Amino acid sequence: MSFFPAVGVGVIGVLIGGVCLMSQRKSLFGALLSMEVFTLSVYIMIFSVVWFSGSLTSACLLFLSFGVCEAALGLSVLVSLVRSTGSDYVGSLVSGHF
Repeated sequence: MSFFPAVGVGVIGVLIGGVCLMSQRKSLFGALLSMEVFTLSVYIMIFSVVWFSGSLTSACLLFLSFGVCEAALGLSVLVSLVRSTGSDYVGSLVSGHF
């Protein structure tokens, strides 16, 4: 197994996640899902670089724990938005009511 296909999968995932994140203008849930794709793709790239360099450090675990914290915060914001407005559409927000 070579180094470049694993990094290539990560780069393609980052590009897809970035395009999906830029195209999500209405739904917060879609934006959170695209950010998770972006985070997992960056994790794949970091893991492949660390794996093929021969030294497994705790950098992968640290990055993965930050990704989980980001997902938990995003989910809490989504639940708060749905409870206060009734939907996850960002356009239904009125400034001051959130």
